[in-house]
Amino acid sequence: MSLDTQVNSLGIAKAPADTRVVVAMSGGVDSSVVAAQLAEEGYDVVGVTLQLYDHGAALAKKGACCAGRDIHDARRVAETMGFPHYVLDYENTFREAVIDEFADAYLGGATPVPCIRCNERVKFRDLLETARDLDADCMATGHYIQRKMGAKAELHRAADPIRDQSYFLFSTTEDQLDFLRFPLGHLPDKAATRALAARYGLPVADKPDSQDICFVPNGDYAAVIEKLRPGAGEPGAIVDMTGRELSRHNGVIHYTIGQRRGLGIGGLTDPLYVVRLDPEARQVIVGPKSELATRLVPLKEINWLGDEPLTSRQEWHIGVKVRSTRPPREAILRPKADGFAEVELLTPEEGVSPGQACVFYDLDGTRVFGGGWIWRGY
Repeated sequence: MSLDTQVNSLGIAKAPADTRVVVAMSGGVDSSVVAAQLAEEGYDVVGVTLQLYDHGAALAKKGACCAGRDIHDARRVAETMGFPHYVLDYENTFREAVIDEFADAYLGGATPVPCIRCNERVKFRDLLETARDLDADCMATGHYIQRKMGAKAELHRAADPIRDQSYFLFSTTEDQLDFLRFPLGHLPDKAATRALAARYGLPVADKPDSQDICFVPNGDYAAVIEKLRPGAGEPGAIVDMTGRELSRHNGVIHYTIGQRRGLGIGGLTDPLYVVRLDPEARQVIVGPKSELATRLVPLKEINWLGDEPLTSRQEWHIGVKVRSTRPPREAILRPKADGFAEVELLTPEEGVSPGQACVFYDLDGTRVFGGGWIWRGY
């Protein structure tokens, strides 16, 4: 190759034909468009789909990510565009790294986010290593997030705030970010993605988006947990802040912090909300909405993507998300020892729950500075 070879559209100093890209294909329209676009541009595309669980088992459902239909759809896209496609059996890895923790977290009174763990422990760890083993120059996914180059590779929110998936990718490390590419992050909306799918003649162009956690049929996570952990739905008491029993429940796993409906408590003037869960005592503690307001959020397993070391300052003024559906709010991040930190929310948030992620953002721009996991305390 000549010394004046231009950097290609993926930021690699090779001709597209000499650039091998492993595309993580879920069978949905997003990753299918990524694979098709790169194939059309002349890249050496290799499609890989993960079988994350037995799609014939009771846990799976039609239309879920990585179910049998999705593997079939990914294969059809590869055939349409003329690149090789492989299915890798990651069932045991997914069970151990994602599903088991999901069940145990709920049993412990937390509200987990398995999609983050899947990205962190399966797709961006094991699959990424497989891509390296295949001599790929990079791995591309259909996530709506942007990778931009500054002093180093940076993570930025997607151009479309509705589709932005930065909350679910906060644990992406700098080393992983060097190898990853996100070709859809700059698109204005999902309609633009579907238009590309139609242009390439992809069989998934009109395929609906998957709405649920891939291994949770119809969003009924409690049923999945009871299947995985028999006896998880042990009954107990719903009590007020003083410990007075107000009602009974059929398992702590059926409740989350901030929940109002389904408590079975009538005759009250003011509504009550779930403010705390005590799995050991099998108690659901309820109280007024004011008890949900949280200002200090303890974090663990911090992943920091800033240019300076996290501990180079005692305080960082940033924006944070404590739920994927909420916009970043102004906060102060205070690093602690051994990967712990504390976030002080300048405006208290309601329904902050252990097991959820707290993601860090640039207050004045789109950059993602990483994040951590909310837990009970130090």
